[in-house]
Amino acid sequence: MARLLLIVCFCTISLLSLSAQQKNTVGDNIPLVFYIGEDENNYEKLVQKYNTMLFAVCNNNMELAFDNWTVLLKDLEDFSNKSNIDLKGVKLWLNVFWDKDGTIDHMVFYPKPNSRNLNYDNVKALLTNFAKTYQSPLKHTTRFSHYGSATFPVFSRSMIGPEK
Repeated sequence: MARLLLIVCFCTISLLSLSAQQKNTVGDNIPLVFYIGEDENNYEKLVQKYNTMLFAVCNNNMELAFDNWTVLLKDLEDFSNKSNIDLKGVKLWLNVFWDKDGTIDHMVFYPKPNSRNLNYDNVKALLTNFAKTYQSPLKHTTRFSHYGSATFPVFSRSMIGPEK
């Protein structure tokens, strides 16, 4: 029984990963998720096509941009917990590329040197599945992106209280 459940889970995750990798809104064969430095040509294409920054989408309001970035990271952390992947101690450089409707078109990442050591191919698969299902509340007239740091666990302002 346990073997059957394990096989079903593995097949489901594999199918989700394959279908998520097929999502492509830019018109090129750019993977949904890849490592920074893995494909510099496609990375440069993404940076050019998604040249509106999250800060601009948030009307140049730093607090609003930070809050939206933190919500994304908290949602990713919640998704990882539901997927039984522990991100505690993981630190990443992360670049997210959103379509106009707030869906994620691509995520590019790289572990920081002081990140917890784990199999980052599992993190790549997690990000692929997350990107396939995530919907940001933000919408904009153009595609947009943000490059930033991600550290887990996520401590949001709502957890630590408002700034004075």
